[in-house]
Amino acid sequence: MWNRFWNWYEKQLMGSLAFLLMVHVVQIPHMIWAADVYMELGMISRIHPILDFLLYGVDLVELLSLAQIIMLIYAHGIRHKLS
Repeated sequence: MWNRFWNWYEKQLMGSLAFLLMVHVVQIPHMIWAADVYMELGMISRIHPILDFLLYGVDLVELLSLAQIIMLIYAHGIRHKLS
């Protein structure tokens, strides 16, 4: 039963890693936007409220990424304990 689960899990791992990569790539414009907000330059931030909302909302997607990383580490530890 465990082998079947781990085979399924390994297949899902690639999708998880692709999601994590996407989240981290999206963080790049968010970091530039956040620096603009903190330095109060106004070059990117406060130009349009929808753009600000989207770039601010990227942090919420990061929570999913963190939860997924924790689950991957936990499952990796369980797998090595069982084998």
